[in-house]
Amino acid sequence: MNAASGGPRPSVLFVTDLAYEARGRRYCDEDILLTSRLRESFDVALCHPRDAAALLDRFDAAVVRNSGPVLHYREAYDAFRARARESGVRVYNTLDGRADMAGKQYLVDLSRDGFPVIPTVDRAEDLGLLPRAAQYVVKPKLGADSVGLRFTAAAELPADAGDTLLVQPRIGFRYEVSFYFVDHDFQYALHAPHPERRWVLEPYAPGAADLDFARRFVEWNTLTHGIQRVDACRTAGGELLLVELEDLNPYLSLDRVTDESRESFVARMKESLRDLLS
Repeated sequence: MNAASGGPRPSVLFVTDLAYEARGRRYCDEDILLTSRLRESFDVALCHPRDAAALLDRFDAAVVRNSGPVLHYREAYDAFRARARESGVRVYNTLDGRADMAGKQYLVDLSRDGFPVIPTVDRAEDLGLLPRAAQYVVKPKLGADSVGLRFTAAAELPADAGDTLLVQPRIGFRYEVSFYFVDHDFQYALHAPHPERRWVLEPYAPGAADLDFARRFVEWNTLTHGIQRVDACRTAGGELLLVELEDLNPYLSLDRVTDESRESFVARMKESLRDLLS
């Protein structure tokens, strides 16, 4: 029952694709866990992202979780965002983020502004600004899960690329590390000690400098409420560089954290969602 009509608890539409397949991960397990815990405080129903716009008005809020890359259902996602704005139904993550939620233009902007990110350009006239590398990465600004990504021997952009692609040097790194936040509050960190096995993650104890690095990007973002994952790589020289700031539907790898960290995360997510609804 909808809380606005006198129901005892807020109602939440949990948007997920339980059938989505990803290398080395079972997204559905994470969302089964999260919905089981959110039901302790909210009335919860699940739906596929293609159905979200049509169902949105029946709920107090929509929680967008492991719904897969938006490029697979761009039209449905745009309709969902438009309907949420028209109806005033709250969305979690809120729709005001400016990182992956808005495409990967932010990597170009952050690189240009001197942030510690992998050097990134999106114009042919700027290719000379990139450091020399054995290989370069060309990927679409609206890509996800490596869709459309390719490697090249030279820094180049197709003549007909327009404003759709970006180029980065392929960075050699010691390992990747991810920092997970609810709103602006750090929750836990995980790292992949073996670069060839990106999703074999282990708990990571970040130092003060690591947290300062991650918080710099969370503070830069304009997300009001939601979950953010700061993905970084540790270079051979020891510095951290941003790989991605995921603020749309970041996978959380909750099966890789301690029981204490998982419980703390769930409690903080509930609190954040209650704040959004208040």
